[in-house]
Parts: sequence; structure tokens; C-alpha cells
Amino acid sequence: MAYVINDECISCGACASECPVSCISEGDGKYVIDADTCIECGNCANVCPVSAPVAE
Repeated sequence: MAYVINDECISCGACASECPVSCISEGDGKYVIDADTCIECGNCANVCPVSAPVAE
């Protein structure tokens, strides 16, 4: 299952820089993950200071 970023996101960008397939981009008020591109590696969840990325 692809990861999604919940409303806890503080838009710090830590997750985007860690994504090996560049599927995370800045959205309206929080970052978003392109589910079709996500490889479910978990790098985003590992670096997020507020645990916003979660497995869907």
C-alpha cells in the first residue's frame, strides 16, 4: 500500500528530499504523495518529525 500524508503535516519538506522516486510534492497546506509512483519504502515516514506519512 502506498503511503499518504495526513493532516499532521507541518510542510517541512523532510519527506520530499528523502524520497528515492520523487513522488512527494508540496500541496495546499501539506505535502502529498503520488500513490501511483510510491514504492512503499518508508523513507518519508522515517524522517518525518510529526509522523505524518502513514501506510494507507
